Amino acid sequence: MPVNTVRNFGICTALGILAHFPLIENPPVSPRRQHFTPLDQTTTHRLHTLSKITDRISQVAYLENAGIAMSEGRCLAAIGAFSPLSVNALASQSNLNKSQASRAVQALVDKGLVLKTTSPDDARGVVLTLTTKGRSTWQRVMSVVEKRNGEIIGCLNAAEAKQFQTLLQRLVDHARQSAGDLDASEE
Repeated sequence: MPVNTVRNFGICTALGILAHFPLIENPPVSPRRQHFTPLDQTTTHRLHTLSKITDRISQVAYLENAGIAMSEGRCLAAIGAFSPLSVNALASQSNLNKSQASRAVQALVDKGLVLKTTSPDDARGVVLTLTTKGRSTWQRVMSVVEKRNGEIIGCLNAAEAKQFQTLLQRLVDHARQSAGDLDASEE
């Protein structure tokens, strides 16, 4: 931190303060005096707000149109799109942690929507696939996903929607790279 050394300067000399006492050039500013972007205008706050609002609306849509909770619907969508999947792969594909994915899978198995079988590659693991009933529910879930996506970007014209999708993918890729950098630094 840069310092300014006082040398025979005015009142310091008069008070007998040591002539070499260092002073901080820019003392810390209290948090209330710093100039920050207003919280409701920050990217992180607005992304979180958008996520929470869309999740509340989507939760209702999943229940009304597919008869299942949103977390189960997201897992069912991933199983239908990427099966066969392990629970770990499902957690990754649905942006859930392993325990959340496990609970959702069990609920889907209990409802007869997902079949859980022993993995041929690892007897300790399982493979998740859709049942016939699950495929029918998956189609309803995917209709909800398509409709909600259209509603979320419905205020954009076609060119803006295309640009938004491009920019959104860039942000997701950048976030994944940053997360990978964090994961690598923790090893």
